[in-house]
Amino acid sequence: MKNSFKNLSFQELKVKRDELNRKYMELRFQMVVGHVDNPLQKRIMRRQIARLNTLITEQAKSGAAEKKA
Repeated sequence: MKNSFKNLSFQELKVKRDELNRKYMELRFQMVVGHVDNPLQKRIMRRQIARLNTLITEQAKSGAAEKKA
């Protein structure tokens, strides 16, 4: 799962990040309100979102550098 995001385009990365953010918020609410099957899922999702943010930032910087050159 770690490397599955590298082949996505910039727009696909943003969509995936938004989707994971929604799922993360739902998971947080479930943890407060009720029972969650896998409490480690919160950490996993947080790290996936961080990976996506890193890839988005890298692509944005490389895209900006290509436009200037």
